[in-house]
Amino acid sequence: MTRTSVVRLLLLLSLLQARRDWTGPELAERLDVTTRTVRNDMERLRELGYPIDASPGVGGGYRLGPAAVLPPLLFDDDEAVAVAIGLRTAASGAVSGIEESSVRALAKLERLLPSRLRHRVGTLASTTVPLPGSEPPVDAAALTAIAAACRDNERLRFDYRTHDGADGPRVTEPHRLVASGRRWYLLAWDLERDDWRTFRVDRIVLRPPAGPRFAPRDMPDEDVAARISSGLARAMWAYRARVVVNAPATEIAARLPAGITVEPADDDTCIVEVGSDDPSMLAVYLGMLGADFRIDETANPELADHLRTLAARYTRATDTGS
Repeated sequence: MTRTSVVRLLLLLSLLQARRDWTGPELAERLDVTTRTVRNDMERLRELGYPIDASPGVGGGYRLGPAAVLPPLLFDDDEAVAVAIGLRTAASGAVSGIEESSVRALAKLERLLPSRLRHRVGTLASTTVPLPGSEPPVDAAALTAIAAACRDNERLRFDYRTHDGADGPRVTEPHRLVASGRRWYLLAWDLERDDWRTFRVDRIVLRPPAGPRFAPRDMPDEDVAARISSGLARAMWAYRARVVVNAPATEIAARLPAGITVEPADDDTCIVEVGSDDPSMLAVYLGMLGADFRIDETANPELADHLRTLAARYTRATDTGS
């Protein structure tokens, strides 16, 4: 093949990797060639081992199919660095069962990187210190199976252990996986509860095989992120309280983590739903809001006691004895 045709094949392969489906005319326009040349180039890619799926007709086109043997992949500089960083992260053990393979893949990739990219990856590695994580690692096989069910719109059956230790079966329509720190979460429609639910993947024990296909429910990804954030903020709390804060809702919301509910009561007052595993820690946290607040002592007697204890302690701290 001529140098021009080789360059065109690389460009064609890059396009097929960037998008799932292409029509012949679309590819011809992008490459500035005829549709006949596109067909010939597809045959050359097949000869090189790339699985090219083609469908005829008006709605037909080309797609890069799954391969029995992985062919070479094309990455630009930023993509190559991103893959190397991802492999380093995977090697740290956030997902169990892939640490060794991640190290092997990273070693192969770094041998192929040009020196300028090896320097970028090496600089990040040499200046980063990972904190030891206490969270349990996620099983790679389970994560892959859940991702496939989300992609293929197949029901998932699994046993689930809640934060209070209760176990029970669930039948769900999986929607999205979300990574937060070293933890993975599944957002799914729970068929028995007839509502969206968030599940920690490390607490899921799958019951294969996946169930029948379903029509996916519409939820934009930004709504997925908001729902997960709100769910995490609530799920982590063993102790909750609703607090009236003497400050505008916008001012208080800016001081709080995402997912904590702040409801405006009027222009100068808002209601905040906060929580903690320990009412004494919640009392300290409320003091950091930077505004006066009130609680319902009848509904929150433990919190009221801890607030009184703190108030007395702070008073003693400033008492000079005079």
